[in-house]
Amino acid sequence: MKRILIADDEARIRRLVSDFLKNAGFETVEAVDGREAIEKFFADGAIDLVICDIMMPEADGWEVCRRIRERSRVPFLMLTARSQEFDELMSFESGADDFVTKPFSPTVLVKRVQALLKRAETAGLRNEGEVISLDGLTVDLPAHTVTLQGALVELTNKEHSILAKLIASPDRIFTRDQLLDDIWGMDFTGDARTVDSHVARLRTKLGAWGDAHLKTVYGVGYKIEVEAR
Repeated sequence: MKRILIADDEARIRRLVSDFLKNAGFETVEAVDGREAIEKFFADGAIDLVICDIMMPEADGWEVCRRIRERSRVPFLMLTARSQEFDELMSFESGADDFVTKPFSPTVLVKRVQALLKRAETAGLRNEGEVISLDGLTVDLPAHTVTLQGALVELTNKEHSILAKLIASPDRIFTRDQLLDDIWGMDFTGDARTVDSHVARLRTKLGAWGDAHLKTVYGVGYKIEVEAR
C-alpha cells in the first residue's frame, strides 16, 4: 500500500486530504509544519509521495521540497492558498512535480496523486542506475553517449547535459533559469533564449522521439514526458 506524507499546518486540510486518500486505498502520514515534514520523511523511509503546503511554520514548502530533493526523487505535490505565478514558478524550481491551488476538489487531488505515482512507477522501470532508457532512446551517463533505436546521436556537451538532466527526472518541469544555472553556471551572462535555442536543436536531432517526449511547458520551461501523447 502506498504511503503519502501530508504536510499542512491546517488540521482541517490534513484531515480532509487524509480521509479521501484513505478511501482511495492509501496510507497517510501527517506533519503539522515544515520541520516535522522533513523529519518524518527521512525517519519513515517508505514515503511514496509528498503533499505539502507552501506557507508553513518552521520551514516553508519550498524548503521542504529542496531538502527532500537532495536525497530523493519521490513525487512531490505542492499546495498553496495563493494563485500567483511566483508561487508556481518557485514550486517547480524547488523540485515539485505538480501544483494545486486551494480551494481544491479532494477527488481531483486524489486523481493527481494517482497520476504522479503512475508516472513514477513507469519511469522507475526504465531507469537502471546511470543508464536511462525511454521508448528506444538510451542515455549512458558515464559514457556520455546517446543512442536512438541503436544508432548513435551526436550531441554537443550542452545538448547532452540538458537531455541527461531532463530524462533523469521524467515528467518534472525544469524552468529555463534552473537549466541555465545548473548547466551554464551561475556566472553565465546570457538570457533564457540560449536554453530555448539549445532545446530546439536537441529536439530536431531527436526527430520523432523529441517531438513526442521533449515538451515545452509554455511560460515555465521544459520536461521529458514519459507517456507520449
